Amino acid sequence: MTDIEIARAIARAPLRTLRLRDIPQITENTWRAVERLVNRGALVRLTHGIYTAPPDGHDGRTWKPPLEAAALAIASARFGERAVALMGVSAARHWVAIPRAIGIATTAVPRRGYAPLALNTGGRITFVPRDVGSLDLTLERTSLGMGLVTTPAQTLLDLLSRRERDGLRREVIAGIENLKAQVPPEEFRALLPAARVPSGALDVLAEMEAMSGR
Repeated sequence: MTDIEIARAIARAPLRTLRLRDIPQITENTWRAVERLVNRGALVRLTHGIYTAPPDGHDGRTWKPPLEAAALAIASARFGERAVALMGVSAARHWVAIPRAIGIATTAVPRRGYAPLALNTGGRITFVPRDVGSLDLTLERTSLGMGLVTTPAQTLLDLLSRRERDGLRREVIAGIENLKAQVPPEEFRALLPAARVPSGALDVLAEMEAMSGR
């Protein structure tokens, strides 16, 4: 496999991202070939053993993906593209409910036991074990391709469950306030579980209904 073939294989992968172990091992020096491609700007090393192909002809020596797109790409490379989703503060960033960039990304994954991961391109990913199939998700476009993101209503519900975590209290509160204005009350009400409703969820629903005149 030539350097060009390796770059193309990674570009064809979901979210343009592959683990080194998943690159077809046609040559004994795949690692060296990948490092050459990184040095030339044809690939970007997101974290140890995971690489992405910059889109739209970008030079990887000067380009880096947004943290949320990189987090979704890494989770997809590890677990499968339809087994993971952006959630929490990262989904709120996607929905522009948290406008300021933050250094933490959160992805829902199907298994527990994975420590937070630092990115070579900056920032940190947290892997949250969730039953992804039970979440309200939508397929959305990121700078690296299509991936699953929790809907605004699901994102609001998740933020209400984690108001004090990761030192992001101010950002989470801002995200809640902005999502309250985006989400139709009936969509939020439909997601409220029969038990273990997050603290404040019913108050938020009442506020949303009042704002919508219902």
